[in-house]
Amino acid sequence: MNEILALVIIAIIGISALILQSYWHQKRTQLKDALLLQSELLKERQNATLPLRMEAYQRAILYLERMNPTSLVLRLNDSNVSAKAMEAILLKALRDEYDHNVAQQLFISEGSWKLLKTAKEETVRLISLVAEQLPEGASSVDFCSSLITKTAEVNPLPSEIAIEALKAEFQRLM
Repeated sequence: MNEILALVIIAIIGISALILQSYWHQKRTQLKDALLLQSELLKERQNATLPLRMEAYQRAILYLERMNPTSLVLRLNDSNVSAKAMEAILLKALRDEYDHNVAQQLFISEGSWKLLKTAKEETVRLISLVAEQLPEGASSVDFCSSLITKTAEVNPLPSEIAIEALKAEFQRLM
């Protein structure tokens, strides 16, 4: 009788060990499958967002290039207006383009977006400073000439710093 009881206990222990081993193996397999699925989903998400991120970097850099005071003057110069009116035209263009591109911050790091904003604000300050230094009644030609001269003195421009940061950040994505 003791021998039969011992055999039953050994059989129960063996079956229990087999069930436990099977359970742990199944759990490990499920965990591996879950990690693999998570990895595939991450890769798919990155593949889906990479074109959007690339476009955001392109648009941000284009905005920074277009905000360069020399570029603004070449695009928007109107010799038939006053210096004050030209200042207003340039500032409006800066703000309008910024507003048009504000959604790009979803795809660009917070630090790079802050650099872009700082570049815009510094460009606004530079334009305003040049306008303040001109005599009353100055023409847009005087204003644009002074702005280009003052821009040449600032090296590097805040927009150039932001462009370099965006380029470096984008390269890290690739």
